[in-house]
Amino acid sequence: MALLNPAANQNVRVPRQKLVDKSAEVFLKLVPKLSEGAQATHRFFAIFLSAVAGIGFLILLAVNILLAQDAFTLSELKAEAKVVADQREAINRQIESVSSPAALAAQAEALGMRASQSPVFLNLDAQEQALANGEISRG
Repeated sequence: MALLNPAANQNVRVPRQKLVDKSAEVFLKLVPKLSEGAQATHRFFAIFLSAVAGIGFLILLAVNILLAQDAFTLSELKAEAKVVADQREAINRQIESVSSPAALAAQAEALGMRASQSPVFLNLDAQEQALANGEISRG
């Protein structure tokens, strides 16, 4: 019956509220109160952490800028390397065209040389074999 009566519930709530308030005071006594000096120390610490974070962000920004510049330099160097490779290939093609057998024959004829009618080929291996057999002597 007491549970259905609102006046009885009100009486139970008042001691419960006092108990909650008292236990909160006990728990808060475990944590020391902050004095002005402690608050100033906390403020200094917060400012110090903010300054360290700001300096860290500035360093991160500087590193990022340097990496971006290096990326541009790298792309420029790659383009330059491609141009140099193209030039090297063009020079190699010119050397191959000048040193081709047909070009060498044309240059020889321009200098007054004539092609041999009876070409002779030396077989150096046969000569060394004859030397080893004693068929011919050096000298």
